Amino acid sequence: MKHILDAITAGDTSPEDFAALEIPDHYRAATVHKDEVDMFEGLETRDKDPRRSLHVEDVPLPELGPGEALVAVMASAINYNTVWTSIFEPVSTFGFLERYGRVSPLAKRHDLPYHVVGSDLAGVVLKTGLGVHNWKPGDRVVAHCLSVELEGPDGHNDTMLDPEQRIWGFETNFGGLAHVALVKANQLMPKPEHLTWEEAASPGLVNSTAYRQLVSANGGNMKQGDNVLVWGASGGLGGFATQYALNGGATPICVVSNEEKAQIARNMGAELIINRSEEGYRFWKDEHTQDPKEWKRFGARIRELTGGEDIDIVFEHPGRETFGASVYVTRKGGTITTCASTTGYMHEYDNRYLWMNLKRIISSHFANYRESWEANRLIAKGQIHPTLSKSYTLEDVGQAALDVHHNLHQGKVGVLCLAPEEGLGVRDEEKRAQHLDEINRFRGV
Repeated sequence: MKHILDAITAGDTSPEDFAALEIPDHYRAATVHKDEVDMFEGLETRDKDPRRSLHVEDVPLPELGPGEALVAVMASAINYNTVWTSIFEPVSTFGFLERYGRVSPLAKRHDLPYHVVGSDLAGVVLKTGLGVHNWKPGDRVVAHCLSVELEGPDGHNDTMLDPEQRIWGFETNFGGLAHVALVKANQLMPKPEHLTWEEAASPGLVNSTAYRQLVSANGGNMKQGDNVLVWGASGGLGGFATQYALNGGATPICVVSNEEKAQIARNMGAELIINRSEEGYRFWKDEHTQDPKEWKRFGARIRELTGGEDIDIVFEHPGRETFGASVYVTRKGGTITTCASTTGYMHEYDNRYLWMNLKRIISSHFANYRESWEANRLIAKGQIHPTLSKSYTLEDVGQAALDVHHNLHQGKVGVLCLAPEEGLGVRDEEKRAQHLDEINRFRGV
């Protein structure tokens, strides 16, 4: 892959030269193996170690189909779906690949005994398939992770509703934690040129998810003046929600787990902070019983911060641990938008607080094409900023996934793939300076 990296870093390689590059028939990739899906049987979730299940190895280059592109991946990132894949929870992703393989002869390529994971990338187009006209070799791109077939009518108003909607690198093969990725060409978007490769790779999944969940009419439909409760407000997903609330004229009430994360939220511009560790909320008495008194104490604290107002929108992604409290504290007629469920997907709440107060629960899952473009456009304009906390090499992808699994990160965890070091890939120096000012503010520098 050295000749490909040299062409990318040269800076003056023409599209024709990129198109003429020889693509090796094998490439390095992070994989899980089908014959190891039972390796963690009997262990508690927290004790399952992605360093054991994620392999970095050479895999064959997939066949390029119509409407697709091969991309040289300079950098990628860790999302919670990679953690789930690596610990084979809640189910093995090989079931996704098997079902996808039955869709068409072309989709059959994805049904393999190994799964190349990863749902983010920043890189350079190497080759495009038949029918691709908007992208050419040499284009610098990022990719959103929505993979759809759009052969039926259901997804034409909202591509997330396509019956064959999948998340690339999680429910499909040939993901972004690799030196080369296979994507549908309509996943590609222009790389924000004031960002490094690793910064540009980091927002894709979580930024688009936060946009749909909070801003879009398909999610919370946030407006100026809304009180927005953001769980995990300094994390990979919550950090974007906090920025969207602030940029959109709403008031984020930021829930964090320690003072360091509280300070990050303050540095973003948030003023209303709840530090769960300091205030000691325990929403569950035991494994089976929630504590409504703690919901009420939490609601009282929110009203204290907001001057007596309740929550208009809850940005809910922890799931089981917090969902009962989220439903309780939402105002009459308010909205709980939910995705992810990182603490457990079997939610419990008191339905009286929902139906008697006309509250709504809206499910949200990634974003459609338009929402992904809008979210990336805001990154490119410098209005939303990626919150990358640390980058690992591809060889250390297991440790990167473990950090996310154990919530040791603040913001996104990046992975350098072909990029030999951090800090490469910037072309817009003026906007870069503005971006660094904002990031330094977030960090309190």
